[in-house]
Amino acid sequence: MKEQQEMLYIKRTQKDYSLSLKLQIVKDIEEGKLGITACKKKYGIQSRSTVVSWLRKYGNFDWENQTPTNMSKTPEQRIMELEAEVKLLQKQKAFLEKQAYVADKKAIIFDMMINLAEKEYQIDIRKNLPPEQSMTSAEKKKKP
Repeated sequence: MKEQQEMLYIKRTQKDYSLSLKLQIVKDIEEGKLGITACKKKYGIQSRSTVVSWLRKYGNFDWENQTPTNMSKTPEQRIMELEAEVKLLQKQKAFLEKQAYVADKKAIIFDMMINLAEKEYQIDIRKNLPPEQSMTSAEKKKKP
């Protein structure tokens, strides 16, 4: 059994890994798909420092200021963000409903004004076209 474990362990250096593999590992870690230890196990990397050095070399982490580009949030912070987003969406919904109500009232008022103008001046403002006049000119030409 000890012989099998020794056969599985192969000493490797950073030069043994391809650039595409390094970039894939960095991408997986930065997107949060896998952690450093999970990548080590998945790709058979022997040292954590190897992965960290790739993150420093190829990653988007700001090593001078020691701040990651996107910090993970606690569930409480996420809940607070979602509650704020819900409130914002409710305000937007109320505003849009008010705008729709005003637009409906405007349409009714404009319709009433047109009716009044048609009665007062006895002219047709709205176009009431018969069905045959509403055809396009191409359709008219086809009909002999």
